[in-house]
Amino acid sequence: MELELKPLNLEGVSESRPIVMSGPCSAETEEQVMKTALELAKNGVRIFRAGVWKPRTKPGCFEGNGEKALPWLEEVKKETGMLTTTEVATSAHVEAALRHGVDILWVGARTTANPFAVQDIADALKGLDVPVLVKNPVNPDLELWIGALERINNAGIKRIGVIHRGFSTYEKKLYRNMPMWHIPIELSRRIPQLPIFCDPSHMGGRRDLIAPICQEAMDLGFDGLMIESHCAPDAAWSDAKQQITPDVLGFILSHLIIRSTTTTSDNLITLRHHIDQIDDDLIDLLTKRMHIGREIALYKKEHNMTVVQTHRYNEIIDKRGAQGILHGLSGDFVKKVFEAIHEESVRQQLETINKP
Repeated sequence: MELELKPLNLEGVSESRPIVMSGPCSAETEEQVMKTALELAKNGVRIFRAGVWKPRTKPGCFEGNGEKALPWLEEVKKETGMLTTTEVATSAHVEAALRHGVDILWVGARTTANPFAVQDIADALKGLDVPVLVKNPVNPDLELWIGALERINNAGIKRIGVIHRGFSTYEKKLYRNMPMWHIPIELSRRIPQLPIFCDPSHMGGRRDLIAPICQEAMDLGFDGLMIESHCAPDAAWSDAKQQITPDVLGFILSHLIIRSTTTTSDNLITLRHHIDQIDDDLIDLLTKRMHIGREIALYKKEHNMTVVQTHRYNEIIDKRGAQGILHGLSGDFVKKVFEAIHEESVRQQLETINKP
């Protein structure tokens, strides 16, 4: 399905990269919200984010102030002129947020993973014109992410964007949520007009990772950033370790290198042409390799041999992995490439053997 989209058209917000949304993980008190908002406004932020309803892993944690906090966001808009945005997970959240003038809604990662919940939100949005941002699902499932976008779009919402916040993993890694950049890159390839934001706070889970993740997102051509900022991060009621002060945010933003996403020179065009030629050669070589593989399959059929010869497969993986490392390639990369080549070769050999 092709999405019918329009530009976000955020009033009073420059479309130059990066578009920045910032504010505390949770709207804790009116004083905390206003103090943070005023400091962010001084640092040039034009969109204020704050969690009003907080989905927590276990009960007993602070789960947000709910609708009680929405008038605080109204006051932020009145005092600073900033747009406001908050997370919604139910139709009741949508109705309450819009009733209090919230400008942008976002769907959280846990909600995106639940088609029933997304449909409930979509039904509440029918007939409205409000920007909606959809975070990636907690698990690395591109089709599930796209499905959520389709549900929102089917409701008539055309101002849609996405937020990449990384993917959960059971293993303990450097990141709180693994970036897996290839997934949003593929999403952008499929839906090139879709604005993409990065959430380095949830991706990194640590203050010291926010700056490098921001830069990586900009290097990949992302449109904007959603960064958690708190007037007193160490005292935050939720996710304290990943929040930064508005002044630190301003410092990070001022040091970002923003590269062009469209400008191309004759030299770049020439280099891309060389890559295209090499890619053509790769396809030709793979075709020749598969042809030889089919000849091997006929030999195996004639001599009643199994298609998969484990010792030969291990030999290929080990040999090519070591060869790749000698040439400056990642061993994991080479392994994945030859695993994919072997898988296709096995498929074609089985097809050849089973032909009457």
